[in-house]
Amino acid sequence: MKRHEFEHTIRAAGAILGVNKVLVIGSQAIHASIDFDLPEAQRSIEANIAALNDKEGALADLIDGSIGELSMFQESFGYYAQGVTTQTAVLPGGWQKRLVPFLTPATNGVTALCLEPHDLWISKAIAGRPKDFDFCGALLKKNLVQIKTLRLRLKGVKNIKPQVRSAISKMWLGKTP
Repeated sequence: MKRHEFEHTIRAAGAILGVNKVLVIGSQAIHASIDFDLPEAQRSIEANIAALNDKEGALADLIDGSIGELSMFQESFGYYAQGVTTQTAVLPGGWQKRLVPFLTPATNGVTALCLEPHDLWISKAIAGRPKDFDFCGALLKKNLVQIKTLRLRLKGVKNIKPQVRSAISKMWLGKTP
């Protein structure tokens, strides 16, 4: 997803929900912290968008039904929003205080509160899919995240298995888990 596509998706999600703030927890959150298109973020055609205070997931369902996968929105534009809740991602403690706002004229007054790059990296590394490892590797290679900060953030993640922590540490050393 390119930046202008991300802006369009944020604008559409805000209009559907009738809000001026949404939360972005997937790879597209990187758009708030960089001013260029990251090829590893462009591989994904969806933005993971959560409504604030949607613990039951009803608003996530509204996003999915309106501009989600296989919707007219995706058919028309080739990308979509996946409605999620904050429970979708495993995140380090304090992530809410580090959210990065994304607001441009093209978002039409809707601010996307996006995961800070280190929190995003940790979340993607824990998810552990091949595309997540590619994304994490790109953030490291482009110096968008710092290993020292990643180690501190990983300590702030509760309830993950020791083998997951070990696999993430191996990633920092350039080995695949």
